[in-house]
Amino acid sequence: MVRDSGSAPAAAGLSSREVILNAARALVGEKGYDGMAISDLSGQSGLPPSSIYYHFGNKLGVLSALLERTFEELHALFPNPSSFDDRAPLDRLEAWFSAACASLDRRPDYLRLLVAISVGPQKDAEVVQATVRRIRDYAHASWVDALTPIFAPNGGKNNEALVQQLAVLGRALTDGLSVADSFDGTTYSSQVAPFVALIRGLAEQRAAGAKKKR
Repeated sequence: MVRDSGSAPAAAGLSSREVILNAARALVGEKGYDGMAISDLSGQSGLPPSSIYYHFGNKLGVLSALLERTFEELHALFPNPSSFDDRAPLDRLEAWFSAACASLDRRPDYLRLLVAISVGPQKDAEVVQATVRRIRDYAHASWVDALTPIFAPNGGKNNEALVQQLAVLGRALTDGLSVADSFDGTTYSSQVAPFVALIRGLAEQRAAGAKKKR
């Protein structure tokens, strides 16, 4: 079990634990998890290896704690679709997605971290899988919440299946944009309008099809 040493803040009011996690986030983004050594963490954080082992036990413990903190930060940063319940379904989706993308534009390192971790062997570690699954399940549930009033307000097996498929697509879009942002400078917010237009067109098409069947 990781203990809290109660040590004095290492820098700018941060505990030594937070300093180490900040260093780990920067190093994983730069070198990947496999390329990050405890000596790198020590050099980046300015703290001795003993402090790193004390707080986290080993390198995988650092990664686990970093992922857990990332989940907490994402949860706090991302708006909930229910925050926009006063709007019509499509406007609700657009307002929520716009707010979520604006948050990601401010902190693109969140999803970059998940992408960096997903390509290494550490992704198979149980403690890593559990936290990553929580993050991705939360994102998927948010998409389902945002899309359900548009496509499945009254339920229906086929409508609910479509919502699930579109939720996977929406989550994949933000995953991919984390790469596009790194290589092309493509912002998340720049893709709000085209994605909402796609959803709007699909909703109108399905509504027209439903009218013809009556």
